[in-house]
Amino acid sequence: MLRRTILQGLALSAVLAAPALAQDALPLALKGYDPVAYFTDGKPTPGTTEYEITFDGQRYRFASARHRDLFKASPDKYAPQFGGLCAMNLSRGVKRESDPHNWVISNGNLYVFAGETGQQNFTKDAEATAARAAAQFKALKTATQ
Repeated sequence: MLRRTILQGLALSAVLAAPALAQDALPLALKGYDPVAYFTDGKPTPGTTEYEITFDGQRYRFASARHRDLFKASPDKYAPQFGGLCAMNLSRGVKRESDPHNWVISNGNLYVFAGETGQQNFTKDAEATAARAAAQFKALKTATQ
């Protein structure tokens, strides 16, 4: 009887822990930097696990409850374009992780880049580059579905 109770307790613990484990397996957006801070503070700011939420298959961290709540109210406004992939590389059809220290807000959207060169090149023709990257991102998402 005691053994059964212990086993039932262990099974229940595993079931209750499963959602947390599944969430931890999701990718960490912007390497843990707060997406709202780019807009409000004008700089990359590390987030904390205390203010972490999931959006669009990624975990986002925030520097404060206020930033987390702003994001929750309007995630499409604050989330980086293209799931945080390098916008410049993506415009060329290359999927590459970005560095959250290389970023631009253009037309109200956050774009991140693998390096300074991509950031600089993007700003030369942001609208056209963003359109090419959007087309590539759409094709990439379609191919993986």
